[in-house]
Amino acid sequence: MGSDSVRGTNRRRLLGWGGLAAAAGAVAVGAPLLGSRSGQAVAAGQRGPAPSGPDIPPDTRPGGAYDRYVAKLAAEGRFSGVVLLSHKRRTVLSRSYGMADKEKGLRNHEGIAFSLSSAGKPFGAVAILQLAQQGKLSLSDTMGTHLKGYPKDIAEKVTIHHLLSGASGLSTPDEDVRHIFRSRKEVHKYYDQWARRSKVVAPPGTPTGHAGSDITIPALIVEAVTGQTYWDYVQEHIFRRCGMTGTAFCTRPQWLTDEHIAHPYMTLADGSRVDALHHLDKDSPRPDVPGKNPGRAFIDAPGDGGFATAPDLVRFAHALSDGTVLARPYAELLTGAKIPHSGSSFGAYDMPVRILNGQWVFGRGGGNPGVSANWNVYPYTDWVGVVLGNCDGLPLQEITQREMQAITGASPGGGGGGGGG
Repeated sequence: MGSDSVRGTNRRRLLGWGGLAAAAGAVAVGAPLLGSRSGQAVAAGQRGPAPSGPDIPPDTRPGGAYDRYVAKLAAEGRFSGVVLLSHKRRTVLSRSYGMADKEKGLRNHEGIAFSLSSAGKPFGAVAILQLAQQGKLSLSDTMGTHLKGYPKDIAEKVTIHHLLSGASGLSTPDEDVRHIFRSRKEVHKYYDQWARRSKVVAPPGTPTGHAGSDITIPALIVEAVTGQTYWDYVQEHIFRRCGMTGTAFCTRPQWLTDEHIAHPYMTLADGSRVDALHHLDKDSPRPDVPGKNPGRAFIDAPGDGGFATAPDLVRFAHALSDGTVLARPYAELLTGAKIPHSGSSFGAYDMPVRILNGQWVFGRGGGNPGVSANWNVYPYTDWVGVVLGNCDGLPLQEITQREMQAITGASPGGGGGGGGG
């Protein structure tokens, strides 16, 4: 499973987010977009200069504070990847730095898909809400309504709502991070059995954070209700609907060979950096994910991960508002605050939400060794921010704080994206 992160939304944010539609110019994994040079701005779905005007804060523009900050990180070797800021479906800033595949000499650019880690977990919540919208399940259904073989105290008491909101009261055993998976079937069997080993550590409804089972079990419910694998369902009913043609649940063979998927560059205990995909015997020393290597997963666990381009995440953000994937009441349900966290932050369904400088912000981040990803939506002002990276040492939380400062004017600090696991 990937790791957690990110931020904020509630009701009126979506009601006021009118006129947003899926961005044009979808990018396909396996076909180049515009082939930007390292550090070159590229417009996604637009031609001509970046937007300007009083609703475009100076810090968001090319040459502005956020742009200079990311360029400095890249110059210091602390950033490899893509950042994108979009306002009203037009790209304001797009920068690409570093290499997608050093061995092949392939640079990062907007058409490169990056591993999402936990930043892909909200896709599972969207899938559940689609089925609820169709009347195929209810958020008040207990796990036992759809899945068999779980202990009675879990099957009859833990609801889908508990799982999505991080209040199941369940604890999941540690994963075997050194196991090298060889097939989709093996991955599915492992995580099905892993989720079944969950234990009750608090009464259902108690905020206990998103245990691994809180992510895997809803994905298994999607499969039980639809008869499709989680990966196939999300590909068909979310990615395809949104025009996210550069987004998929890629397998390790695809990750190794497709020239439009960024390789993860993992830092070892001796300080050297290696392509994790070509060194499955190497472990990460990071204290949050000791011993892990993301290349060992044949495909991401049900409910987790995926690979996406930055423009595709902008398309997904817009699709949440325009009825493409969810009717408006269900989109509001997805991002509505459920559980209070610290300060102005709250838990929603599979993502944090927060109030920042008088506006709601929602999104999700995640990380693994050599992997960083974050997307934020600012619905009151029609902004979307994306950060995708493929090297260790990238300060994801700090980058997303700088993004939020550039867009909202809020001071940096007090939350952000990133993390390991």
